[in-house]
Amino acid sequence: MTVSRDAAGRWFVSLLCEDGIAPAPATAATIGLDAGITSLVTLSTGEKVTNPKHERRDRARLARARRELSRTAKDSADREKARRRVGKVHARIADRRRDFLHKLTTRLVRENQTVVIEDLTVRNLLKNGKLARAISDASWTELRSMLEYKCAWYGRELVVTDRWFPGSKLCGTCGAVREKLPLNVREGTCDCGTVHDRDVNAARNILAAGPAAAACGDGVGPQRESSRTGRSSVKQGNQRATAGIPRL
Repeated sequence: MTVSRDAAGRWFVSLLCEDGIAPAPATAATIGLDAGITSLVTLSTGEKVTNPKHERRDRARLARARRELSRTAKDSADREKARRRVGKVHARIADRRRDFLHKLTTRLVRENQTVVIEDLTVRNLLKNGKLARAISDASWTELRSMLEYKCAWYGRELVVTDRWFPGSKLCGTCGAVREKLPLNVREGTCDCGTVHDRDVNAARNILAAGPAAAACGDGVGPQRESSRTGRSSVKQGNQRATAGIPRL
């Protein structure tokens, strides 16, 4: 048993015990996910899950608490109270974000036998000064981590496409790949005449590329093992070329 207290002054008790989770009933459903900022994830079914932007919603409250903290004297009782108020705002943001991600990932894992996601280099994306705060608020790394261990728990498979796979630039109808696709372009028309929603098209291409890479075994291997089940559920698909991708 471990007893701890966070920056908001809340006490927690953590119990370590042996446990096991029964696999969920098998299903034939497969889903592809495209992560974003406006829509936290876009599903290959066309559904878009809106990003709740928890940090942005409490940004004014957090700024006010930080200003009050900066005005207090060092090592004073008022400073400790102000520090706790800042911690409570951070805890409120983190708790809401974690609760939202838990509900989303649990739903996706229970409804689908295979979940296909893209391998995002979040560390490099955070170097973009204009988007770093929004990317941190989206918490894509935590989303992937939850999908990994929940797939292992419930006997699902998580397939990760190669980070260089051109999901957004690839036309899911004719297979043509655009040379450039700026972030402000959310919808476009391919030379074949197909009108694509950028995020939905990317999610469908990710869905098509993941199982294809897993089936041929090219660059596929276990990435994570759950301590509660002993099963590995993550597969990494090395899909640098568009040849062999099934058309939708």
